This record gives sequence, structure tokens and C-alpha cells, in this order.
Amino acid sequence: MAVNSRRAQTTNAELYSRDLETFRVQEYIGFRSGLPPRSYTVDLRNRRCECGIFQTLRYPCAHVHAACARANLNVEQFIDEIYTLERKLRIWGNEFPVMPDVSNWEVPPPIFEMVPDCSLRRHSKGRPQSTRI
Repeated sequence: MAVNSRRAQTTNAELYSRDLETFRVQEYIGFRSGLPPRSYTVDLRNRRCECGIFQTLRYPCAHVHAACARANLNVEQFIDEIYTLERKLRIWGNEFPVMPDVSNWEVPPPIFEMVPDCSLRRHSKGRPQSTRI
């Protein structure tokens, strides 16, 4: 969050709709080496940004930070619930069954018998056989 907040300070957000939902965020310092600064469209209602980070990670990127700063909105409301402590505790709160001792496992006998293919063996003794015609 802190890194995206610092990156948002080097951008300029313009409001595109009256409902505070669509913004055009222009970078004026290029963070990608050798590439010029770009502009991105941020849609807060649908939780979309042209950079793709907001949709992929479900976490506000620097462009969303800039748009929220322009509209005086709290950025934390756009963090997905998968990052909440309650969700993590619910995931790790499940109990796992204890595995029984390996010596007590019942292993069924194989149904088929494996027979080696003698034609694929190499000749180990004697003179080497030539495959040349």
C-alpha cells in the first residue's frame, strides 16, 4: 500500500464522470525503464484499471490510489476481502485429520504381473553385434 501510495503522487488523475466512478490517470514520471509515461483508465465502480493489476491481484494499484485521492475516497474500501484477517483465520482454522501409522496401511496386491521385454535388453557378454547393413 505504501509503495502504491508513493507512486500515486507522481500521477495526475482527471475525473471523467460525475458519479466519481471513471478517471483518467496520467503518469508524468515513467517507472518502466526506457518506456514513456502512459495514461490509464480507472473504473472504481467495476473495480477495473487498464494496467490489469487491480483486477488480477484484487488490490488497489497506484492508479486507483491516485483516483481515490482525487475523489477523496478511502482506498481501503477497494481491497478485496481475501486480504482480511477473518478470511485468513477461516482458511487456516480448519483441522486436518491425523494420518495413521504407515505400518498399518493396507496395500492391495497388484492385479497384473509385469514381464520384462527381452528384446529391449543389451547384449552384455561376447562380441558386440553390429546393426549396420
